[in-house]
Amino acid sequence: MKILMTPARFRPYTGGVENYVFSLSRELVGLGHEVTVLCANEPKSAGEEVLEGIRVRRLPYIGKVANTNITPSLPVEILREDFDLLHTHLPTPWSADVSAIAAAAKRRPLVLTYYNDIVGEGFAGRIAQLYNGTGLKLLLRMAAKIIIIQPGYIDSSPHLRSFRDKIETIPVGVDLSRFSPTGDATDGGTLFFLSSLDRYHSYKGLDDLLEALVLVKEDHPEVKLFVGGSGELLGHYRGMAQDLGIGDSVEFLGFIPEDMVAKHYNRSDIFVLPSKSRSQEGFGMVALEAMACGRPVICSNIVGVAEDIEENGAGLTVEPSNPRKLAGAIIRLLKDGPVAKEMGSAGRRLAVEKYGWSTVAERVEGVYEELVAPRRPG
Repeated sequence: MKILMTPARFRPYTGGVENYVFSLSRELVGLGHEVTVLCANEPKSAGEEVLEGIRVRRLPYIGKVANTNITPSLPVEILREDFDLLHTHLPTPWSADVSAIAAAAKRRPLVLTYYNDIVGEGFAGRIAQLYNGTGLKLLLRMAAKIIIIQPGYIDSSPHLRSFRDKIETIPVGVDLSRFSPTGDATDGGTLFFLSSLDRYHSYKGLDDLLEALVLVKEDHPEVKLFVGGSGELLGHYRGMAQDLGIGDSVEFLGFIPEDMVAKHYNRSDIFVLPSKSRSQEGFGMVALEAMACGRPVICSNIVGVAEDIEENGAGLTVEPSNPRKLAGAIIRLLKDGPVAKEMGSAGRRLAVEKYGWSTVAERVEGVYEELVAPRRPG
């Protein structure tokens, strides 16, 4: 099968969607499919290359709107490609909408992975509202299948309820060989948080975690929080830590290279993801990666993997935007090392049993086969 992927960006750009597309595409290549990725050339790389069996074509872009690269040549380049099925991704409207129109022009089925609703504040919020009432409705109607990464989206999103008949719930996967326990934890009260530190990811809740840390230090003065990620809000968070009097307890690591991410999970005692927007938070891939590394996870109960964390004893969940309860959960695990360790082991078991990329890719392949098979002769 020839599969065309159209994310807004691709490796070496790093992010949740980029990691999803790369890992899924690599597995699909391993299953014998031809995968081509069309994306914006950010950061600037080779215009065309083969990356672990994936053909990657990077297109020039003229700017961004709401974190979406505008690539004027995308519709023409899609029409030039030979593919059986097009798989696009939201919340990046330009690439998703153009993909839908081009796929329809070529009479090829469109699969849409819907990570989360498009929202915003102020002017961006008004633009999002306008798009949700127009372009998004058309995109959802044009998609042959819609993949969501957590079942709760069907009811929590006001945009998906009318499309239940073509929605498939398939979770995000994790690379079990790359993310695995190494036994490097310090047992000294280290916390780890990982996200892009820009305004588009402020919903990840780092401000709540910093406020919670003030309370945690009352019980555990030696606690240390390591923050991974870079972005325009890095200075803001540094200043916030200083203003709260916890500057010496927080180390901002900046951008963490791909080959170092697993090491930082393993060097921490607890991974924390206090996301506070259900409409913006997708699955919580970083929480899954931490689980695969055998680390107990504390997250808000709106994160996609939160229900599994609770049911399998892989960590603790708390209500969002509540630094006091977040602090209580952190203190509980810091005080009971054996329980925290068992939670980490349970998380690893869960990742192996349910979230390996090979399992996820086979489920996505099944969706593709259902759409492409009717077009095949005989």
